[in-house]
Amino acid sequence: MKETMFETIKTKESSLPERTAEQISKLIVEQHLTSEDKLPSEFELAELLHVGRGTIREGVKLLVARNVLEIRRGKGTYIAPNPGEIPDPLGFAYYPDQFQLALDLAEIRGQTEPWVARMAAEHTTAEDIKRLRESCSVVEQDILNERDHAQNDVLFHVAIAKCTQNLVVPKLIPIITYAVTLFVSLTESRLRMETIVGHREILEAISDRDGQRAEKAMAQHIEHNRALLQEIVGKLKQDNAKNAGIDS
Repeated sequence: MKETMFETIKTKESSLPERTAEQISKLIVEQHLTSEDKLPSEFELAELLHVGRGTIREGVKLLVARNVLEIRRGKGTYIAPNPGEIPDPLGFAYYPDQFQLALDLAEIRGQTEPWVARMAAEHTTAEDIKRLRESCSVVEQDILNERDHAQNDVLFHVAIAKCTQNLVVPKLIPIITYAVTLFVSLTESRLRMETIVGHREILEAISDRDGQRAEKAMAQHIEHNRALLQEIVGKLKQDNAKNAGIDS
């Protein structure tokens, strides 16, 4: 690495650790570093950025907290697999009414994921389709063997987002992840067979590179989810109303 690639940051105003973190982030981008790459040592970074090793450590801590870097025990500091992504960036877990949140998320998914599926069908590669088919199969096996399929269901939808070849779409993944996981939890996996059929229809449409069919299949898949959630919420409200009447 050449020193000329980076500005000396010692004389800059503002927090040194913060600015150090910014420069390390710039290094990652300019060097095209991936999760397979180990970050240069503290000594190398200190020499490159003209700051102390303590400042480097503080900058690294900031980037670990932002999921840009990860520390692998016994190996060193590496680039995170999905730099900058965190599981719940919008704080969904802290919403008091998770059922209403699930309905609101279903509404947003109904507007966005069909479009994502269309883009996936129009831009997917043979390798993408292979991964998507494998992901679909894993979800099916989880369901047929009565295992929790939430995590692999998430990965199926994530794989679709990545098929778009769009740099922005994968940034929606944390929202998709929370929405899918929440739905499976609240419905107690009651749409197992619909999930299998729906995923297959989406997969085949994307595999055939039929954007219109993929869009329709995804819209139907999410509508089934939304309808079941609406039914469950309706019953909960009825039960709560009855209980309130008894208590009074």
